[in-house]
Amino acid sequence: MIYYSDKNILIRDLQASDAQIITDEEIAQGWHQSIDKYLMRLQDQAEGISVNLVAEYNGNVAGYINVYPGRKAGPFQHGLWPEIVDFGVLEKYRCNGIGSKLMDIAEEISGRYADTVYLGVGLYCSYGNAQRMYNKRGYILDGSGVWYGNSPCAPYENYRVDDDLVLYLTKKLR
Repeated sequence: MIYYSDKNILIRDLQASDAQIITDEEIAQGWHQSIDKYLMRLQDQAEGISVNLVAEYNGNVAGYINVYPGRKAGPFQHGLWPEIVDFGVLEKYRCNGIGSKLMDIAEEISGRYADTVYLGVGLYCSYGNAQRMYNKRGYILDGSGVWYGNSPCAPYENYRVDDDLVLYLTKKLR
C-alpha cells in the first residue's frame, strides 16, 4: 500500500526486499545491525499486529518506521495506545523531509486507534536528532523515568547504555 507520494518521497508498506537493503545500509553507516529485526517486522506485519512503513527517496530506500496498535510495552502495559517503534532515516538521506513525513504518516495511522501515541527514545548521542524532532512535534516525557528493556530503571543500579535504555514520550493526537 502507498501512504504518500510526491516528486521525491514515496511512503509504502515494508517489503521483504527492503530488509537486506536497510540492513546493509545501516552496517555501512557503522551501526550494529542484523536483518533479523526487519524479518521480525515483516512477520508482525503479516500477522496484522503492526503497520511497517518504508520511505523511498528518488527511488532509493531511505528510511522506515513502525506502528504497533495496542502494543503492551513500557509504561503503557494496558495496550490502549499505539506505539511508534524503530524509526530511522539513513544518514545520506537526512535533511530532506523524510523523517517528518514518516512521522506524519505514523501519527495518522496511530490516530485511527487512539487519541494518544507513545514511543521510546534512546539516551545516547546518536538519538539527539530524534530527541529534538519529538520535542518539536509535541511529544512530552511520560513521567515514568528511564527504562531498560521492559522494566523501569531502579535508582543506583547499573545499566548498559544501548538501544534498550530509553525514555518514553507521549503525544495527544486529538
